[in-house]
Amino acid sequence: MDAACGAFSASPSVKPSVTVPLKRFSSCLHEPEDPVDAVEVQRSTYEAVLRLKDAPFVTQRPAYFSPAAAAQDESNHLASFGAFAQTLLPLEYTGWVEECRAHVTSCYVGDWSSLHKVVVRGREALAFLAWLGMRNLSRFELGQIKHHVQLDGNGWVASEGIVCRLGEEEFLYTAGSADWLLWQLGQGSWDAEAEDVSPDLFIFGVQGPAALDTLERLTGESLRDIGFGRSRAARVDGVPVRVLRTGISGELGYELHGSTAHANAIWSAVVASGRPLGIRELGLRSQPVQHIEAGIATNGLDYLPASILTPGAPRQFRRGEPGGSFVPENGVTDYFRKPGELGWGFRGGVPDREFLGRDALVAEAAKGEPQRTLTGLRWNAEDVSGILTAPLGEGDLPDPMELPRGRGPAFDQVLVGGRRAGVSTGRTVSVNLRSTISLVVIDRAHASPGTEVVVLWGRPGTAQREVRATVTALPFKPDRRRTDVTTL
Repeated sequence: MDAACGAFSASPSVKPSVTVPLKRFSSCLHEPEDPVDAVEVQRSTYEAVLRLKDAPFVTQRPAYFSPAAAAQDESNHLASFGAFAQTLLPLEYTGWVEECRAHVTSCYVGDWSSLHKVVVRGREALAFLAWLGMRNLSRFELGQIKHHVQLDGNGWVASEGIVCRLGEEEFLYTAGSADWLLWQLGQGSWDAEAEDVSPDLFIFGVQGPAALDTLERLTGESLRDIGFGRSRAARVDGVPVRVLRTGISGELGYELHGSTAHANAIWSAVVASGRPLGIRELGLRSQPVQHIEAGIATNGLDYLPASILTPGAPRQFRRGEPGGSFVPENGVTDYFRKPGELGWGFRGGVPDREFLGRDALVAEAAKGEPQRTLTGLRWNAEDVSGILTAPLGEGDLPDPMELPRGRGPAFDQVLVGGRRAGVSTGRTVSVNLRSTISLVVIDRAHASPGTEVVVLWGRPGTAQREVRATVTALPFKPDRRRTDVTTL
């Protein structure tokens, strides 16, 4: 399908001197002769994985790989994979240290095709999305991208992603899970419909200072007209794609959306276009690191969505309990977050327009809530080193620290003066900052930069360690997402 390109074409521009023909790669990637076959195979496998999500793996539930798996296999020398939602992706290509640095030193190409992708269309599609999310959508231009935070009736975050306007009555929502959106649409009588296009579209992220040059070499045209939070159609050797300017890394960055029929060839062409500029392929092991550096909380990792208690629960999330030292006092809701606790609140008070969860936010604001806020932590290097080297010494072993970070949700108790003061998530070794960092949702009384706290490391019942940490403002490094590319 051509949903990724919408109904408008690329603007005329001057072509750079170097382009990479897509056809150079098609013959070596063993793609089906009929591109429709690739889409059908991807869709049928995707639907089987959803239908058999609780069935035994392999014997009944099939393995589901990226639509660019053939191209990625060329560099996946370790043949190691990890699960991102239902999709198996290479864990690393050239090594996690190189890959974690790429968005700062050059750029990377990473695969976010695992995201849930839903097209919402119809006469009331915009009205439905405006009711479902906090963000004001009254000014929503064609090709524009907006952060879409969706709440439940209690004001907890139920889902979160981005929505792109493809046409007057057509929108693409991409998120870790869109099941909450699908369920809510089905509960009402909106003159709108939703279509799950997840297996039909690839999403590749290209982020870092060399991202723009890489994509201009790829497309053969200037992309400097695309402002932050905007997108438009383009072509790669005749193949339609959509170029979106996003910023999950905190650096200059873009996304490429297109048909899975061409995913292998596009991936290879991006790598070839960026090779002279030092591009790196980004494995799953390194993907979440940049989010913490940029101070961005991730659904399912830094908080659990309130939708898990409803029929709109995310089918993509893995089963199991969160890790870490945090022990909830009020049940699962202690893992939920209000938007104001994640940096997504309203600066001027709750607006006077209808959206799901508004009444709860108004009541909360009247009580001076929320009392907690999102900020960062830098962990004491000596204390972290003691945990990393514990297997070389004597005594009981603490829970190990995976590098650069763990691959599942982990919530660690933060203490001030021995009392509970917050919850740390996303503990990450940042080679760019030469520091161990994390996000923390903490009482406002202890949120000032420079405040000294203690993070309790290790699950209850293990040899827990206390790690000193210092409250740090977010983001951890300069925000370059809105770089003026017209001056580059």
